[in-house]
Amino acid sequence: MERDSTLPPDPPPCPPLLRGGENAREPRPQIKTIGVFSGLRVVALSTLASRVLGMFREIASAKLFGVGPVWDAFSFAFLIPNLARRLFGEGALSAAFLPVFAKQLEADAADGTHSAWQLASAVFSLLAAVLTGLVLAGELLLWGLSWSFAGHAQTQLMLGLTAVMLPYSLLICLAAQVTAVLHALGNFKWPALVPVVLNVCWIASIWLVDPLFDPDRVAQIYALAVCIVAAGVFQLALQWPVLRSLGFRFDRRWQAVRPAVGEIARAMLPVTLGLSITQINTVLDRLIAWTLMAPVAGGWAVPLPFGLAYPLEPGAVSALYFGERVYQFPLGVFGVALGTVLFPLLARHAARGELDRVRDDLSLGLRLVIAIGLPASAGLVLVAEPLTRLLYQHGDFTALDTARVAPILVAYGAGVWAYCAIPVLYRGFYAVGERKIPVQVGLIAVALDLALNMSLIWPLGERGLAASTAISAAIQVALLSWLIQRRVGRLDWRRLCVTGAKALMATLAMGVVCKATFAFFPMGSGRLWEAAALVAAIGLSAVTYFVAARIAGVDELRLLLKQDGE
Repeated sequence: MERDSTLPPDPPPCPPLLRGGENAREPRPQIKTIGVFSGLRVVALSTLASRVLGMFREIASAKLFGVGPVWDAFSFAFLIPNLARRLFGEGALSAAFLPVFAKQLEADAADGTHSAWQLASAVFSLLAAVLTGLVLAGELLLWGLSWSFAGHAQTQLMLGLTAVMLPYSLLICLAAQVTAVLHALGNFKWPALVPVVLNVCWIASIWLVDPLFDPDRVAQIYALAVCIVAAGVFQLALQWPVLRSLGFRFDRRWQAVRPAVGEIARAMLPVTLGLSITQINTVLDRLIAWTLMAPVAGGWAVPLPFGLAYPLEPGAVSALYFGERVYQFPLGVFGVALGTVLFPLLARHAARGELDRVRDDLSLGLRLVIAIGLPASAGLVLVAEPLTRLLYQHGDFTALDTARVAPILVAYGAGVWAYCAIPVLYRGFYAVGERKIPVQVGLIAVALDLALNMSLIWPLGERGLAASTAISAAIQVALLSWLIQRRVGRLDWRRLCVTGAKALMATLAMGVVCKATFAFFPMGSGRLWEAAALVAAIGLSAVTYFVAARIAGVDELRLLLKQDGE
């Protein structure tokens, strides 16, 4: 069957890796050739399983802890290890490492050397040493802060939980480095299962460990923190045998790869700043919420300048956390999966100087973002309140908490398409060796988000913080799409606009069906009835979108379902 012209060309197979010579008996990297859509399906389906488990963990967490001071402290304390996971597990380290590692693989295939394994060994060692030092320094800092805030119970709890979970940052970063190597070798299945381990350990803690400490919520939250660290050990252990089976052996001969290590080190700071902008904005949301949240009863507070009242009530950090977890579902299933699978392809094409292929890869990635991200954003906005009620409103999570979280989900959800596009565009820059522009755009986005936060928090409260992040992300996409053309040439704007117009029409049809379904199934008739209404609305809306998109000719959806090379 003739190959579809919209698919990026498959890279030619690597030459035989066993070339003889003094190192001929040593194991070579076993590169698995996998097409972009096959890889996307593998990662997306594995991530879907993880996200489903993740939603169960959030439902269980909301039922046990609700929106209140204990979960405020935990969700704020989890920022550091969670940020490390997102930066290194889903972005920055891979973006700095993978292009350089791809070059070493190409060199190994050409001359029969072992520089790829030497490079991986050097990065593993340096990463472990640096992160161990940072974790120890962080523990000392937290001990000092805990002593300084003696008597402030909620801050003490937050600092204590941070200290317990800080080692998870080291473990997940090492696991992420193994993931990056496996991705470069074309292995996506096992790395995609790594997040499942965290969710399983989290759920096991809530259902098996925490009941032992009931009704002491503080003891229960500390038990959860310990289980998260244990999950980090399992996440690293899961992938290591797979890497060994592909030929990896630790190699201490690093002299030949020192320039490559230096290149990765120089790239880390700008790449980290670039890819972490959305995460930085989310951290800013939580930090501002923690700072401008009225103290719990009996707590002390610093008066705000100019006689301003605190704009947020206790539970604001928890509300942001639960809203963020829902919009992360489609982002993780599709957005992160697309960036993960496209990046090795971009890196290989860039390493060969094939900028026309890089441009085609990016155009295809953005069309896929439009075809999936646009209806995902609209869908979250349409079902925000019933979805929040169905998922979270159990146990200590009340109807008032639903009323707080649903508007946050609307604000975050409106930007899902932009959150999906940003990793694709950033990886395009990094594949061609451009690191300055993403940092500049990112700093503009952070400044904009901060200004919007301080402007919207008083009139809109917590949802103003979420809206600021979505607006900032949309502006980032516009700037990055315009600036990437300086390096790879003009994107296929005609096809992007055509895909956007067709997807918009299909999304409008989906919205009409969703609204009509909710009108047919009125709310307030019991939990089972509301669940049936939500399932019917989501199912009918999805079918409507795919049928309308098929009629309109959104070919990108067809490409997701066909086999590579068909």
